[in-house]
Amino acid sequence: MSTAPEAAPDPFEGDDRQYSPTRLAGWLQEVEGPDRTRPEHLTRAQLAGLSPSALAVHNDVREVWHANIGPIDTPQLLALHADLREIVEANRQDGNKTKPAALIDAHPGLGKSTAVRAYGCDLFRRQVSLRGATTPAGDRRVPVIYIALSGNTQIRGLNAAICRFYGLPVKGDADTLAERAVDAVLSMKTVAMVIDDIHFLAGSKSNSVRMANQLKYLANVFPVTLIYVGVGVQERGILHEGFAPGDSPLAQFGRRTTALTLAPFQVADEEGRRQWRLLLKTIEHKLVLADTYPGMLAEDLSDYLFARSTGHFASLMALINRGCLRAIRTGAERLDEELMNTVKNDAAAEQARQELQAAVTAGLLTTRPAERRRSA
Repeated sequence: MSTAPEAAPDPFEGDDRQYSPTRLAGWLQEVEGPDRTRPEHLTRAQLAGLSPSALAVHNDVREVWHANIGPIDTPQLLALHADLREIVEANRQDGNKTKPAALIDAHPGLGKSTAVRAYGCDLFRRQVSLRGATTPAGDRRVPVIYIALSGNTQIRGLNAAICRFYGLPVKGDADTLAERAVDAVLSMKTVAMVIDDIHFLAGSKSNSVRMANQLKYLANVFPVTLIYVGVGVQERGILHEGFAPGDSPLAQFGRRTTALTLAPFQVADEEGRRQWRLLLKTIEHKLVLADTYPGMLAEDLSDYLFARSTGHFASLMALINRGCLRAIRTGAERLDEELMNTVKNDAAAEQARQELQAAVTAGLLTTRPAERRRSA
């Protein structure tokens, strides 16, 4: 007696959101997209009771959830957002005046791009809430745009990136593209422009004047607040050279730009240790593993995670995300040192790990606040 083949399970697309924030459609998805729904927390018994297809769906949802935790309102992020709000909201000058810019300059792996995009999304939503989704002329209101540069970007390439964001043609010389981009800025009521990876404009330190000329050109052409994000920009002398008498590009750029940064977590004092503990507790509450428990990160893995991430937010989140993936796929359903030792992290964090781990082992470094050490 023949039996009909088992019906194939319905396809499950999942909640992966593939888009580029350097295009208007992608940026709108980041700004306006719905918050993810936290997956249901199931016990081991409940996981065992799922059908194979239901378990695959549940695990897929958990994996994409863990990969997208954040941004988290750390003290560093909140301070950066407060500074940016002050700079941008003070820039209500008329179009015949150049608006001061902001430069977020910090080491890689600290989450500065994520933090600035989060601010840009918040500013975008606040502007639309206050002024409406369309302009008086009937155009879509786009209060903030986001572009990222690539190696050896020239003025034409930068203007082309702005046009590409708005969906405009990218044919023509630098001046033609600039005029096209300015028209879009004015018609869509853009008030702030985030330019990420600005260090790609800098080149070597000897090119500081050339870079300053390019950024001065941007400030003069676009009637918006420019928010630059980069690595090692100040080290090239872009803000601190050129203050001799005269109207040099460096002097003008330095006077018109406020430098901000995003610091790594540190545990050299009680305040730093409390901030680190709060961060781990916040992340811990967001994890969806069957055997997670209070203190899994903030108590049992605190020193370990600091040594492996060196206090860099991006390194920490990559490590935890990969650890959760391994915990789900191996059935461990919790994070501990044994499992985490099998997880690879970025090269910079791994390179600095041994020295920090040695300090922890020797009792020379701890991430635990004094009150937690006394209660242990």
